[in-house]
Amino acid sequence: MNRHAQAAVLFLLGGALLHAGTTDLYLRYVKAGLQPLLLAAGAVLLVTAGATVWYEWRRGKSASANGSSEEPGRPEHEAQLREHHEDEGHEDHAHPEPRVSWLLVLPLLALILVAPPALGSYSALRTGTALQKPFGYDPLPARNPVPLSVVDYASRAAYGHGKTLHGRAVRVTGFLSLDGSGKPYLVRMALNCCAADAQPVKIALTGQLPPVLRPDAWLEVKGTYRPGLTRDPVNGGPIPYLKVTSTRPVPTPRDPYDETWNK
Repeated sequence: MNRHAQAAVLFLLGGALLHAGTTDLYLRYVKAGLQPLLLAAGAVLLVTAGATVWYEWRRGKSASANGSSEEPGRPEHEAQLREHHEDEGHEDHAHPEPRVSWLLVLPLLALILVAPPALGSYSALRTGTALQKPFGYDPLPARNPVPLSVVDYASRAAYGHGKTLHGRAVRVTGFLSLDGSGKPYLVRMALNCCAADAQPVKIALTGQLPPVLRPDAWLEVKGTYRPGLTRDPVNGGPIPYLKVTSTRPVPTPRDPYDETWNK
């Protein structure tokens, strides 16, 4: 890969990162708080591409100027040319491995041409719940039903024994997941950094469920706390229950991942 090809790849990578960072596409890969770093990385790649082109242009211009000032028949000039060609031939034949760098184009094409969906029920059923005991709980707002994230409801129900949920209706949004026996869960994938480390937090649903349950469908669920826990078959983690009173389908949220568990 010559310098011009390197600059082209850097430019395309930087442009793709800026495109992802200025749209919601980046939310399928990393958490929202990393957007500034993603934009900065894209800008650095574009500047590096421009600097590479400028350096090569100056280098070519300098070589042309030096070549025109030399007499082509002089022995010193011919010796320098032979040495230069020998060095170039040695580099070309001794180091063929940099061609592997063309593989950088593959993730670039994937980023531009393929926008993968957020992780869903397939990943959730094969990964144990990531629910963790919180340090404390914020007071719930007075409005009814109370809007809660999957992580917030699950931690209050599992580790707070539902004390803050008694007598309160709640509203929780997540995607539907069904285990091998058809048992429904409301799930949200929680992020530490990026989609590669996403882990599910699950709520077992009981009560008035829709007649047709479709995995990966996003639902807004209204209900009340139901005592008791079930255990995640993957890692044995706690999964609390939610008694459903009503449901309605909702579009996939702008940010499909939940980051409240590590704030």
